[in-house]
Formats: sequence, structure tokens, C-alpha cells
Amino acid sequence: VQLQASGGGLVQAGGSLRLSCAASGGISSIVHMGWYRQAPGTERELVADITRGGVTNYADSAKGRFTISSDNAKNTVYLQMNSLKPDDTGVYYCYAAIISSAEHFPRTYWGQGTQVTVSS
Repeated sequence: VQLQASGGGLVQAGGSLRLSCAASGGISSIVHMGWYRQAPGTERELVADITRGGVTNYADSAKGRFTISSDNAKNTVYLQMNSLKPDDTGVYYCYAAIISSAEHFPRTYWGQGTQVTVSS
């Protein structure tokens, strides 16, 4: 199983970015997917996640500005980030809890991380 993230970049405060993360390779079922963020010198923290059934969960800092969505047919999760602030700067990692075709229980997989930089 592999996760490929894309969509990061440099944006001015108040701008928007859309992150994408596609899972592939021997997937039987995806239980939930989401995004974490790691700023320099800090621990990785949850930004948002979504279950296969569409139930979403957001960090307080993301509520009202970010929207997580998924396309189950494409095994892809998206994070639409609006009204970006310099504090949103960091490396964004997607993850997915996946039951592979070779196993019968979910395992967590991580994408490679994509840099988001918000300038003031």
C-alpha cells in the first residue's frame, strides 16, 4: 500500500490550497483517512480526518476554514484549506487506516508529506 500526497506550496496569508492524497496497491478497504501537520520544532498534530462513511473531525484551529472530503472510488482524500494563516505553515502528512488484501485488520499508512508555507 502506498499513499501519494500532493498540492502543497507557498501562499500568502488569506489564500487557499487544496491537498490531495491517493492510496493505492492491494487495498481491500479504507476505514478512515486524514491529515496531520508538523511545524518546525513541534509534534505532529491532527488537522482533520474522515471515515469511509463521511463522518468528519477537525482540530479547533481548522474548523470553519478547512474542509476534508474523500472520493471512495478513487481511494483519495482531499483537504481544502481557505483563509490560510502563517500558523498553518508546516509539513502536512496524509494517513489512512487500511485493510489490505493480505490482512484482516486495519493498519495505518503514511504519505510522504507535503510542505505548506503561508507568508504574512
